[in-house]
Amino acid sequence: MSKPLLVIGNKNYSSWSLRAWLMLKHAGVDFDELRIPLFVEGYKEKLLSCSPAGKVPVYRDGDALVWDTLAIGEYLYETHPLLWPVQREARARARSVSAEMHSGFVTMRKLMPMNIRARGRKVEISAWLEADIARIKTIWRELRTQYAGEGPWLFGSYSIADAMFAPVAFRFLTYGVSEPGAVDEYVQTVARDPLVQAWVRDSESEQEVVDSFEVGA
Repeated sequence: MSKPLLVIGNKNYSSWSLRAWLMLKHAGVDFDELRIPLFVEGYKEKLLSCSPAGKVPVYRDGDALVWDTLAIGEYLYETHPLLWPVQREARARARSVSAEMHSGFVTMRKLMPMNIRARGRKVEISAWLEADIARIKTIWRELRTQYAGEGPWLFGSYSIADAMFAPVAFRFLTYGVSEPGAVDEYVQTVARDPLVQAWVRDSESEQEVVDSFEVGA
């Protein structure tokens, strides 16, 4: 029987690919990955051959095809229940903040795209961008305060919520967003994760440069 397959984009830029990849890795799934560089000639046709949505990530597990990051997480949860917190209230909250990340923070995504290789970038902090940053800091600060005694992740143990916010930690590193205490500590928890470090090493070996993601002076 063939392994499950995860189709991803550029590791340096594709935040949604990173999220799904981390979910699978932290769940201990043995899978193959297919990287399709984005925004180059023919990339859309390649994506459409893998998924009707024509986007990454895409997860194929036997006859099952799942093509949304949060849907991939929920699919994995059915066989790997520790991907969400065990306690019902915490699980509901983890799903809530993950859904907020999934559908929100549009200004941050546009003005501070994930660019793992970049450091020291500066962008104009508009009121809308500041609001996105402040909300994320509040989420991290509140969760890390409440669950500090249960482990280093947002809900103590690693969960889908941590995978959903991992690209934001990279954005904070790239664009110099910082707050002493729980926020900076959480960013470092993400950065020190051996699985994250493996992704970073792969991103550093990529040759593609996507100009629309290379923002900031």
